[in-house]
Amino acid sequence: MTGSTTAGTRLWTPSGFREDEWTHAESAEALAGNGRFILPLQAFLALDDEVRKSAKERVGVLLQPGDELDKIVGLLDQLSLVALAFPAFSDGRSFSKGELLRSRHHFTGAVRATGQVLVDQLPHMLRLGFDEFEVSNPVLLKRLEEGRTDGLPVYYQPAVEPEANGPKYSWRRRRAE
Repeated sequence: MTGSTTAGTRLWTPSGFREDEWTHAESAEALAGNGRFILPLQAFLALDDEVRKSAKERVGVLLQPGDELDKIVGLLDQLSLVALAFPAFSDGRSFSKGELLRSRHHFTGAVRATGQVLVDQLPHMLRLGFDEFEVSNPVLLKRLEEGRTDGLPVYYQPAVEPEANGPKYSWRRRRAE
């Protein structure tokens, strides 16, 4: 199977839709084959250090909302992709992980949103540093096909991505330097 996306799901980046080079795998046994694989946290942690280092460009990790980000912080240099799951619209823990990966841990690889990526969440995800999205929501797919990523024009909170025309949030909410 080429790409990780299931039927009806497409990979979108700020550059547009593209072919997905990554496949979701359940275990490290997938690494015996060719391609790039997103492993669940436990499968990634079970890899030998040398395997992780040598396969950096082929290995990504999927974190569920309940998975602790701290478990991979010391291993970020061995990853080229971190996928963060959004299994339900009401669970926002992966938003925080995405922001922390960029702002606190300075992760430069791809940060991908998987699962319930919805219309009103996309602009916020972009501001937090997500740069890849597995999209299956029909309304969002249609908007992205039309080139629309619009959201609210004014923000209350600071984010990883700076505003083009300066901060648009309250002066009291500026991030400490």
